[in-house]
Amino acid sequence: MENVFIDTNIIVYANDKKDKGKQDKAIKIITGLMKSNRGTISTQVLQEYAFVAHKKLKQKHDVILRQLKLLESFEVIRQSPEMIRRALEIMYSYKINFWDSCIISNAEYGNCSLIYSEKLNTGQYYSGIKIVNPLV
Repeated sequence: MENVFIDTNIIVYANDKKDKGKQDKAIKIITGLMKSNRGTISTQVLQEYAFVAHKKLKQKHDVILRQLKLLESFEVIRQSPEMIRRALEIMYSYKINFWDSCIISNAEYGNCSLIYSEKLNTGQYYSGIKIVNPLV
């Protein structure tokens, strides 16, 4: 079975009531990955979710804290200096932004073969990792 890295936007959609269709899909994806024990995220994803949940989604702090605790059931990749250097290599090689290259570096470190993301180019491979937009 393949390990799947979950980009922040999938988690945000699971918490955003504005697009019920995407929310339902995102919840199903996250729940499935939790049950199969195949999901991976990073501390960057946790930070980005917490910020968006507070600023954009206007979630209450207890809801955000509960969601963060739930997300900790995934394998959580903690950023290291080596991963930051690798992210720079990815950024220069693929000419993408730094934060996206960090996601790819973290997925690489987590031995993921897929990244679920709405933001990155679906079907594209970065460092041998395929990008899939599961919300389409």
